[in-house]
Amino acid sequence: EVQLVESGGGLVQAGGSLRLSCVVSGFTFDAYEIGWFRQAPGKEREGVSCTSSGDAHTYYADSVKGRFTIPSDNAKKTVYLQMNNLRLEDTAIYYCAVDTAFCLPSKVAYWGQGTQVTVSS
Repeated sequence: EVQLVESGGGLVQAGGSLRLSCVVSGFTFDAYEIGWFRQAPGKEREGVSCTSSGDAHTYYADSVKGRFTIPSDNAKKTVYLQMNNLRLEDTAIYYCAVDTAFCLPSKVAYWGQGTQVTVSS
């Protein structure tokens, strides 16, 4: 059974930082694309950042380039989302996902439960 357990969300002031973690089990961690998505109230879910060790490809949405990174630890089967210089518009529920393609929500095979990130002014 594939399980994704996220943690690290919370309330942070604009300009601050948060690191989300996602521990993956029941899945060949480094063989497929893995990433983070988010969904703000009233908006569609969107890809934030995805990475694939197979082809050394990493994608960042334009809105987060230069502020977010997606490090991972294959030994711990954990992928992180390091979020710096957070903005009000980063407020959303953040989801970890594995077995994605092109960081498209419609291509995701497995989702985590989501973790809330709220950025305040």
